[in-house]
Amino acid sequence: MTRCALVTGITGQDGSYLAEQLIGRGYVVHGLVRRSSTFATERLDHLYLDTHLENGKLFLHYGDLSDSNSLSRVLYDVQPQEVYNLGAQSHVAVSFQNPIYTADIVALGTLRLLEAIRTIDKRISFYQASSSEMYGKVVETPQSETTPFHPRSPYGVAKVAAYWQTVNYREAYGMHACNGILFNHESPRRGETFVTRKITRAATRIKLGLQEKLYLGNLAAERDWGFAGDFTRAMWLILQHDSPEDFVVATGERHSVKEFVERTFSQLDLDWERHVVIDQRYLRPAEVDLLEGNPGKARKLLQWTPEVDFPTLVKMMVDSDLELAKQERALVDAGLKGTEWQRSKL
Repeated sequence: MTRCALVTGITGQDGSYLAEQLIGRGYVVHGLVRRSSTFATERLDHLYLDTHLENGKLFLHYGDLSDSNSLSRVLYDVQPQEVYNLGAQSHVAVSFQNPIYTADIVALGTLRLLEAIRTIDKRISFYQASSSEMYGKVVETPQSETTPFHPRSPYGVAKVAAYWQTVNYREAYGMHACNGILFNHESPRRGETFVTRKITRAATRIKLGLQEKLYLGNLAAERDWGFAGDFTRAMWLILQHDSPEDFVVATGERHSVKEFVERTFSQLDLDWERHVVIDQRYLRPAEVDLLEGNPGKARKLLQWTPEVDFPTLVKMMVDSDLELAKQERALVDAGLKGTEWQRSKL
């Protein structure tokens, strides 16, 4: 029987990689998409065209984690065997500016989805996208499944609530509900407001004379950075495990923001110190100094290991953004600027 999965947040970085992998495994994939003025499915467009993935199917449905009725409706219509909850207001800095909205979508949104699953079909396997930001002010390094949480942002607090809701539904109702505590994971599909993509995007534009400066916050912050495609593969493995459990997904090594900057600019033969400016606006009200995960449980029980290392990840992102910058440079040289450049990407 063809398996069916429902993915919230399917238009994001993780959703697109997960959908690609599930379709490659023969799944029928259904994605939840918020109704907005634009239908931002660029990360999924290749799935409609790639003949290697024709053994699967992709369907998109309007719905919202703030709307219980839409969640129940989609679950009833789709009848999935697996649900991956990747939808969130996932930007830490934005969560300080919009804490109530973040809590509603991340914490209550997860609860709404769990309750809809409990009501419609408790046999559905549920994956919750938990975050290393839950550890926040870390009490030990590296962080594992037993490390206490001390979140330092509204986003982190909301993710902790969603984590415990998932555990509670597993224990109270016998649901196959699991948390994947994913540490930072990046790719060329990362949103441009996240620091890694902000760095590679700016550096490649600087290389081609499209901008002069890159404004950043805390260069000393250290993170455990992996490749998003490796991490979404772990999501699937978590739900295939016989018993519902929680897993840290990480590379087991950490690098500073400064190191990411240095490696990026070095690849482009640029002196980063001539172009990077520290801007107080990008400092968090409560900083998370370092995050480093211990993926030992995932390696042992899931046989999962990351395939893309840190240098390869940075190169992958720089190469992709350099091509994007070249396209922008060509359009600028042709006389297209500002909104005309934006329209040309549509």
